[in-house]
Amino acid sequence: MQQVLFVLGGLVVGVAASFTGLGGGFLMVPLLLFLGFQAQKAVGTSFLAILVISISALIAHNKLANVDWRVGALLGLGGILGAQLGARLVEQVSTDSFRKLFAAVLVGLAAYLFLKR
Repeated sequence: MQQVLFVLGGLVVGVAASFTGLGGGFLMVPLLLFLGFQAQKAVGTSFLAILVISISALIAHNKLANVDWRVGALLGLGGILGAQLGARLVEQVSTDSFRKLFAAVLVGLAAYLFLKR
């Protein structure tokens, strides 16, 4: 049953990630936390799933000429360094604290998007 939830969750995240460009982690991580994963394992597992989803979304958006390869590569270069730092920082945070911090980030993002003109 849990495997079916993983596939269905991946389907929902794939649509949301490809549609919004938000990467899908904002949905994947809470799903994995709900299923009992520790924060660090949820984040790491989410990145693997997002890698697969992102490659598929990149192919689809590239076919529609919706990719700026130069800007994406530059953002990715900075992201490489940030990802290494973030992976080490999340190890210092308990799952309970992570849940609260992650929820605060999501609420802040939602408020920003809602109030932005």
